Amino acid sequence: MNRILLAIVVAFAAISASAQDWAKARLEKSPRHGEWVKVKQGAREVNCFIVYPEVKEKATAVLVIHEIFGLTDWVRGVADQFAEAGYIAIAPDLLSGMAPGGGGTAELGGNDGVRGVIGKLPPDQITADLNAVADYIAKLPACNGKLAVGGFCWGGGQTFRFATNNKNVKIAFPFYGTGPEKAEDIARIQCPVYGFYGGNDARVNATIPTSTDLMKKAGKTYEPTTYDGAGHGFMRAGEAPDANDANKKAREEAWKRLKELLKKI
Repeated sequence: MNRILLAIVVAFAAISASAQDWAKARLEKSPRHGEWVKVKQGAREVNCFIVYPEVKEKATAVLVIHEIFGLTDWVRGVADQFAEAGYIAIAPDLLSGMAPGGGGTAELGGNDGVRGVIGKLPPDQITADLNAVADYIAKLPACNGKLAVGGFCWGGGQTFRFATNNKNVKIAFPFYGTGPEKAEDIARIQCPVYGFYGGNDARVNATIPTSTDLMKKAGKTYEPTTYDGAGHGFMRAGEAPDANDANKKAREEAWKRLKELLKKI
């Protein structure tokens, strides 16, 4: 019995370790310039991955907020895909400095370690980190000063929340994340919010009517789109080699919609 249990544990460890090898491989083949930068925020330093597009003119910036799993290879790959579409993309590790020894996502020992810390991040620290990163990228010589923000899962909720706290955001894209529940928070939003949701994600989708009602009462633009058959995390799952048809289709349609909306700013 112990041997069987050990085999199961080893198998799951192998799956976990290789889960994003495909994302890392794609990123390593990218012809675009990507680099790590540290953004100062008070006494903190936020470790960020930034990717530049191959364009002639100054580009709009996209702030990418990671999932509950932290700044993974897949999230860095998303930043690269935004750059491929013509945008400067920056993905901050909001767990910077939160690991033993001052590390971040990579030093927290995997998904369980990350989840144990991310839920305890002070909301004001998250806002301050995102504001510092937004200011950093918007002031880059290659940037035209326009800022979009998009995030996934935990980062989807933080995207909606960040729109309430930064008036410089031109457009927000929460992916399968919950919205603020207070009217006074919604009232501070200065940009249109376009939501992306999986049809098989009842936990998150149960919050869409509240967000719709609050945004409508506040006179704000909120347009949620739900993709039938797709699950929570379909942007990542739909890119994986073993993606099912629903998640793959949802990801493709979401990217198409996302690119079209970005052209509006």
